[in-house]
Amino acid sequence: MTSRLPRRALALCAGSVLLFSTPVLAAYAEPVRPPAAEAWQAPTSARLTRDGSLSDVVGVSATDVWAVGQQSVWDIWQSRGAITHWDGERWTEIGIRNDPTGAGLLRSVAAASSTEMWAAGEGHDSLPYLARGDGTAFDRVTVDKLRVGDWLGGVAAVPDRVVAVGRRDKQPLVVTGAGDGKWKITQLKQEGTLYGVALSGKSGGWAVGDAGDRPLIARLSDGRWKTFQAPDIPGGYLRDIHLDGPKRALAVGGVYDDSGSGITPLVLSWNGKKWHRVSPPRGDVRLYGVTGDGKGRFWISGVDLNRPGEAFLLHYDGHTFTARRGAAGAAAQTVRLQSAAYLPGSGTVLTVGHVVDAAGRYTDVIERLDTAERHGASEHDKS
Repeated sequence: MTSRLPRRALALCAGSVLLFSTPVLAAYAEPVRPPAAEAWQAPTSARLTRDGSLSDVVGVSATDVWAVGQQSVWDIWQSRGAITHWDGERWTEIGIRNDPTGAGLLRSVAAASSTEMWAAGEGHDSLPYLARGDGTAFDRVTVDKLRVGDWLGGVAAVPDRVVAVGRRDKQPLVVTGAGDGKWKITQLKQEGTLYGVALSGKSGGWAVGDAGDRPLIARLSDGRWKTFQAPDIPGGYLRDIHLDGPKRALAVGGVYDDSGSGITPLVLSWNGKKWHRVSPPRGDVRLYGVTGDGKGRFWISGVDLNRPGEAFLLHYDGHTFTARRGAAGAAAQTVRLQSAAYLPGSGTVLTVGHVVDAAGRYTDVIERLDTAERHGASEHDKS
């Protein structure tokens, strides 16, 4: 990771995670009279312990959702990561087995199927952290080729293939695992860090990050990772990427100004031939995660610091950006949505992150946007 920015606004942790259940959450009940346009449901929580946050989410279906995060964010001795699962009725925290030292800083989660999911970050033993889930529990996976000082920021998976990305010795790092249990380490021959990764299959995909002062893009083609030409944007970085088909992808991040303090949102679009910059609405906005529905529609999670108390998503239909804002919360609070997942077959975008109150305390938050598709209206019907 560069000294400027991790892939998620917070890096999240885990130790020995307890299993518990919560009551059915009213926020996920079906509305009696569904509105005709996109609508936010009431925010809820996975009920992590004090100072908890969620960093990433993935949805296998509307009743099979996984999220990772950290509890006791500000206590280096007590902090531990969390993996939590939504079964359509409640969130349940899931344990990690075969791990005497405990996970820390869980940053990313991916699902190849309902019985194969992965979490990535770093452990309390200072080693990069990978855990594999089978739908009921997770086990830590030891990769002998990883060492202290390596950093993992993102993970993606398809059946019998998992890829985690990050940094080793100031160079972009790619860790690839196959169904046979063998692991391959790839270092790209330039400076930089990779934060986000997405796969289109066993031998195709993209990873994004920064090269210190420019966006960094790497491509997996025919089983080999190579850097790919990105638009030359001084001060730019990329946090996350979503593939929506061979000729559609979106990558999101930001651009630091010359002083290094101000940030402009950055969105790059792939058209099958090259990456080009598209222009989201201007403002004091931070973009963290991106998801899509496979039909050319994307939702980008983040925070609008001019209206920090409202849940914030950007919707992009390939031509136009539209802000989707939730209801304003309590005064002097900030809602930061770190990641988003489109739930297949549901027309729902689920986002996770945290709320920061006036005293600087964190509470994990889960926001749900029921899209126009869910309510039987298309984007064109609304325009």
